[in-house]
Amino acid sequence: MKRATQSDMPALTSYLAEHAELNMFTLSNLNNHGLDGDHPRGTRLWMNNGPLRDVLAVTQEGMVMPFLPDGGNAAAATVLGDLGGLIGMIGPASHVRALQSAAGLTDAPATMDEDEPQFLLQLDELIIPDGIGELIPFAQAPEATVRDWMADYQRNALHTPADQVAGYVKRDYEERIKRGSHMVLVDGNTCLAATGFNAQMPDIVQIGGVYTPPELRGRGHARRAVALHLELARRQGIGRATLFSASDMAERAYRAIGFEQIGDWTLLLFDGPQVAHV
Repeated sequence: MKRATQSDMPALTSYLAEHAELNMFTLSNLNNHGLDGDHPRGTRLWMNNGPLRDVLAVTQEGMVMPFLPDGGNAAAATVLGDLGGLIGMIGPASHVRALQSAAGLTDAPATMDEDEPQFLLQLDELIIPDGIGELIPFAQAPEATVRDWMADYQRNALHTPADQVAGYVKRDYEERIKRGSHMVLVDGNTCLAATGFNAQMPDIVQIGGVYTPPELRGRGHARRAVALHLELARRQGIGRATLFSASDMAERAYRAIGFEQIGDWTLLLFDGPQVAHV
C-alpha cells in the first residue's frame, strides 16, 4: 500500500463518503484534524495501488481503522508492522478480524474485544417515542453529573483501565462542549440520559456515548433521547444515522425508533500498545 498525500485526498474522501456508514470515524477525524494532523486523532492514510478499493487509516495515537473490501490484509499488515504503538482496531467486523489475524494480533491482550451489530436509519423513517423530558446541550447540564456519567461509561462500557479514565473524561468532555455534539435528556432538574454524535458528516451522523444511569434504566429514556437528538439532526438536513449496539436492551431500543441492522462492527481495544507481527 502507498501512503496517501494531500493530492490523493479529493479522490479518497469522495470514495470513503460513498461508504460513509462504514468509515465515519475516519471521515470525521479527517474533517476535524486533517490528514496527518498532530492531534491524537489526527489520521494517516494508506491506499492500494491501482483503482481505489482498500484504505487503511491509523490515528496518531495508534487506533487502526481498516476499510479493506478487496481483502488487502497482507499489505495493510505490512504497514502496521512498520508503525508500532497500536492501541486498538475499529471497523467492519470482517475487515478488522482479517487484518487482526494477518497482523499477528489475534492473541494480543485486550481490555475490550467485541463484535456488535451495526444499525442504519433513514431519518425520514425515525419514530419518536412518547415519554418525559427535553434535550439540553452538555454545556447546560450539571458538569459533575455529566462527568460522572462519562467516567462510568468508560469503566463499564469501554472497560478503560482505572488509571486512564480521568484523562479520557477530561479530553472527551472538553471536545463535546466545543463541538456541541452531545446532549442530555432532562425532566425539570433531573438528568435522565445522555445522547451524542461521535462522528458527523453533511448527510450522516453516528450515535455514540448514549448513557442512562443504572437507577433509571429500562424506562425508555435513552431511546427518547436518541430520537429527539436525531429529530434535531433531521431538521438540519441530515438524512441518515448509524450506530452500534452493545446489548440486547440497547438493540431493542434502537429498533423501536426505526433502526435496522446492516452488519457487524468490531471494537477492539488493546491492553497496552501493541506491535504487529508480520
